[in-house]
Amino acid sequence: MKILVAVATRHGATREIAESLATALGSALTDAGVGSQVEVRDAGLVHSVDGFDAVVLGSAVYLGHWLDPARKLAESFPDELRRVPVWLFSSGPVGEQKHPAEEPVVVEDLVHRLDVRDHRLFGGKIDRHTLKFPERAVVSALRVGDADNRDWPSIRAWGREIGMSLAHLERSVS
Repeated sequence: MKILVAVATRHGATREIAESLATALGSALTDAGVGSQVEVRDAGLVHSVDGFDAVVLGSAVYLGHWLDPARKLAESFPDELRRVPVWLFSSGPVGEQKHPAEEPVVVEDLVHRLDVRDHRLFGGKIDRHTLKFPERAVVSALRVGDADNRDWPSIRAWGREIGMSLAHLERSVS
């Protein structure tokens, strides 16, 4: 089984989430006795999803939106992505959410268009030393301090959940 974990990131924190998901997903498949190859790639460098049995696509979120490389990947291959199981993840909320009931990222269109199995939202990471001036200005205006809000146990658990789901699909096809 060949799985693509494609990710769009600006400063690397979302890629770290993708790598953790890929490791947990691959471990779950191995534990279930399913041979797998899990590849983590930058979304902007993916030129085809042919040959993959499943796709996990994620992006950092800025001002409620995915980065262009992730959105463009999803929009470039809708038919191919609908043929395989797809999961989406977003990384972005930093600081306190004033309205927790509101979805801080807009991906509902992709969820419906690609028949996505699940979308997860993970906390993000802010390190002012890695930000460009305009980004630092926005962070300062929002009064968000440096923080790492990524929940690694939840990230790994979701990766294992995806792996177990794929193992179940593999067994039902065999």
